Amino acid sequence: MVKSGLMRLRSLLLLFVLAFGATPAFGQEIDETLVAPVPPPRPADFGGTAQSADSGDETGPDGASDGPDAGPDRPDFSGITDPQPVTLSARLTDDGPFIPDGLVWRVFDTRTDETGELALVAKSEDATASLSLPPGEYIMHVAYGRAQASDTMFVEPGPNTHTIVFEVGGLRLSAMISGDVPIPSDLLRFDIYSNGPNGRVTVAEDVAANELIHLNAGIYSITSRFGSVNAVVRTELRVEPGQITEATLYQKAAQVALRLVSEDGGEAIADVEWTIKTPQGETIFSDIGAFPATVLAEGDYLALAKLGENVYNREFEVSAGSPREVEILTTVY
Repeated sequence: MVKSGLMRLRSLLLLFVLAFGATPAFGQEIDETLVAPVPPPRPADFGGTAQSADSGDETGPDGASDGPDAGPDRPDFSGITDPQPVTLSARLTDDGPFIPDGLVWRVFDTRTDETGELALVAKSEDATASLSLPPGEYIMHVAYGRAQASDTMFVEPGPNTHTIVFEVGGLRLSAMISGDVPIPSDLLRFDIYSNGPNGRVTVAEDVAANELIHLNAGIYSITSRFGSVNAVVRTELRVEPGQITEATLYQKAAQVALRLVSEDGGEAIADVEWTIKTPQGETIFSDIGAFPATVLAEGDYLALAKLGENVYNREFEVSAGSPREVEILTTVY
């Protein structure tokens, strides 16, 4: 059971907000499928926020000064075509350390090609990217795990240094059964969604418990799935920039094992066709075997066990808690 918005600590959700250390504990492996390959023509339309730290007073990791912001009065360097040195770096906060690893940089031309897409002109997976680009205007895009940001930059003759300040935080999710009963990690997965201009957008699926996920700051919808049937909990969480949000969601469900026996506590009969139905008659689980097991949300159910031409059944109730067995006796019939 979950309510939207803020959760009550005791009943549904525990939140712990921890400040990042001097060295970000972000060792998340880069997944190319989670990085948008081409941003739209203007960074303002792109998912995620970024602050450009380009200014005459800002220095990058190599100590070089950033160039001035691009503007309509910028000198015309169209006659200069030789590549110029460009250094790109990123921070978590304005005064924070440079991110040491886990970044993927992409630089695009601001002009679209015949297909209407922006041409990729450079890519780097170094935390501090060292590129060579002819003078001109570009769009730089950087991904950090599932967080991403983009901004425009103008390359001038001479050394160019640009720094993006991420509005990024961390999210670590876990879940327990009501009553603080642990859930086996292999039965627990999380899905993360954000609300975009065109509706809900999937940010990450099948996230393992206690996995640290890097996300742009903002509010996310979280779905916790215990097993594969109907034990689902949903809530919303806010990810703050420069912080890790840890959340524990509570499931009202239990693991259930089924057995068809000829006497109480007897040996389970093999090759049984099992079906579990809701009070409305919906089939939510089926399997064949002697010891099928699943996870069910709290509620009433009907178990059907077919052995040959005979069908045995039993009504049972699931309450949140430790695993339990449901036995069906053949001798009752």
